[in-house]
Amino acid sequence: MTDLLTTIERAFHYRGDVTVHLKNGTNVVGYIFNRDPQKEALTLFLANASTPQEFAYQQIERIEFTGEDTAAGKSWKEWQEKKTAN
Repeated sequence: MTDLLTTIERAFHYRGDVTVHLKNGTNVVGYIFNRDPQKEALTLFLANASTPQEFAYQQIERIEFTGEDTAAGKSWKEWQEKKTAN
């Protein structure tokens, strides 16, 4: 479970879609926008749905980082420089 918790934390901070492989064989793709360690659940905006969906940690087999991290290679400094240039 420790590996899964570490992956969930990394996935929460990832700025792209992930694929969550559930123990029942289902795969869901979406953006993790919340995780609640006390409830042991995470919430995704699914790629093919308009409402978020919650999944218990116990349901999750593994998580893959499958979407592009939209902020990869971008920094706060670059953003500030671009903003002040305008």
